Amino acid sequence: MKCIFLIFFMNLLPLYAGKSLRRDDSYPKTFEDIKNEIAGYSDIAKAIINLAVYGKAQNRSYERLAVFADTIGPRLSGMKNLDAAIKYMFSALREDGLENVHLEPVKVPHWERGEEFAMMLEPRNHSIAILGLGSSVGTPPEGITAEVIVVVSFDELHKRAQEAKGKIVVYNKPFISYGETVRYRSQGAVEAAKVGAVASLIRSIASFSIQSPHTGWQNYQPGVPRIPTACISVEDAEMMSRMSLRGIKIIVHLKMGAKTYPDAPSFNTVAEIVGSKYPEQV
Repeated sequence: MKCIFLIFFMNLLPLYAGKSLRRDDSYPKTFEDIKNEIAGYSDIAKAIINLAVYGKAQNRSYERLAVFADTIGPRLSGMKNLDAAIKYMFSALREDGLENVHLEPVKVPHWERGEEFAMMLEPRNHSIAILGLGSSVGTPPEGITAEVIVVVSFDELHKRAQEAKGKIVVYNKPFISYGETVRYRSQGAVEAAKVGAVASLIRSIASFSIQSPHTGWQNYQPGVPRIPTACISVEDAEMMSRMSLRGIKIIVHLKMGAKTYPDAPSFNTVAEIVGSKYPEQV
């Protein structure tokens, strides 16, 4: 659909060359006019950049991020940490002098990771660093102990569907680009469940790793069993892949306490910078 729209738009371009497209079919400014108008703000843009890089705003963004990471910590929607982050930013925006700073009540998803761990039991004991993926279900209280099947793609998984039944699927998909590789995080649990797997572990969607799993959100599908899913480090995914290629049997014990709760109350944080030329416009 995107390709069709792009082709359609490209065919329109010659008709409107040099014109800015407007819904009301009027063309008050050409692209050249807009280009010249933007160029007229170069001194103002440079002043803003200098303020952020060299002036009194230097390192402000870094310091605020450090406060979030160091003192507030993870702030998933529905968590008390998010409330602390909202209160901090609300105060910071007011101190910065922005106008109409206010909070808007809103409901947000509430999922909590809970306690979790994974241990390779065969061919040796090895603690696997994991981070549950957003919206994942948890394991039974006793956890899941199952043999592992390692695949590098969805195609390989479907070709080996009979082998995957009752096992933990480990996706060892090398990083190509975020847009392409992240499919294994967002869809990995669904595709594994379709072939009867009991859980899935996804190689972190990252170009490199220091034994650090990278988490993120994932999606289930209606009509497909929901199985626990988590990210593991690049190193552990590669290690299990090497073992698998040698024909070595791998058994992993996985325990995840993830739970989804009813939507929780939270806030949108809103602030304005009122313009000097058109203050009535948003």
